[in-house]
Amino acid sequence: MDGNCVRIALDAMGGDNAPAEQVKGAVDAARELKNIKIFLIGDRSAIERELSACPDRPQDRLEIIHTTQVIETAEPPVAAIRAKKDSSIVVGLNMVKRGEADAFVSSGSTGAVLVGGTVIVGRIRGVERAPLGVIIPTKKGQTLLIDGGANVDARPSHLLQFAKMGSIYMENILGIQNPSVGIVNNGAEEDKGNALVKETFPLLKNMEEIRFIGSVEPRDIPFGAADVVVCEAFTGNAILKTYEGTSKVLMSVIKEGMMQSLRSKIGALLVKPALKNAIRKYDPSQYGGAPLLGLKGLVVKTHGSAKAGEVKNTVRQCVQFYSSRIPEKIEAAIAEPKEARTDE
Repeated sequence: MDGNCVRIALDAMGGDNAPAEQVKGAVDAARELKNIKIFLIGDRSAIERELSACPDRPQDRLEIIHTTQVIETAEPPVAAIRAKKDSSIVVGLNMVKRGEADAFVSSGSTGAVLVGGTVIVGRIRGVERAPLGVIIPTKKGQTLLIDGGANVDARPSHLLQFAKMGSIYMENILGIQNPSVGIVNNGAEEDKGNALVKETFPLLKNMEEIRFIGSVEPRDIPFGAADVVVCEAFTGNAILKTYEGTSKVLMSVIKEGMMQSLRSKIGALLVKPALKNAIRKYDPSQYGGAPLLGLKGLVVKTHGSAKAGEVKNTVRQCVQFYSSRIPEKIEAAIAEPKEARTDE
């Protein structure tokens, strides 16, 4: 195997469509990308059954790692990580920890992936909390929402690090030089917001390492108000869920409207190509999963409903993340002396 090969551990048992979509996505990625090897982690017989439907798969770059347990979504994450050592999530995370894989991807239990990523893979020295960085489509392109769901009870020092990590990610992965950074607020004025925002705002304003542009109201995020939007996870996750729900409702209403009469159906046929292109731009699956930034290795969470396309795009995202050396750049930006580190 080529020394430049990126090794990706894929949880084949996690998600609503596992293992079929996970295996298909892995095969598609291996066909397109020649510099990867994918470890399919899970029940061997179930994975082999899905692989048998892909006779032209690149067998030398797909390997099954058999496991006997699966962490279900409803299980308490901490207890599940401790009890199910032979689960696809725990085995995959340990592969990253031991250096046997360069990245871990899962559509499974979000809580287990977040807890396991922090406990097993571990945070980079100096990183206080590892946030989920979620790429969301906007009118201008893409915005990174950070934290998208990992740290509900964040402090100002956490948000400052989120801003740094988000800037590094956008500059190196999406190629946005000197990305703009905003903090989610309920108004544009500097004195608006809750206690966390009011305390964090002046600290972000004084950070020389980032280009802080001030407050960003949620309604302005879809217009691309900032390249990086910083918040704690409760707010971030609420924004994401609202974003996704609104998109689904709009699509449903548009489809219903187009099917109401013969005239609207003819119109629908005429606008279908342009509409497809517009919809594709706002399809979150094309951007891959959400990386848990600030860890010693790469851990990426995809949607629980992820299909093969999202899995394939997440694998491609992992290759770019690895080649850009994001963890090393985050450590250089945030690292502090070991004696100053205070784990909580």
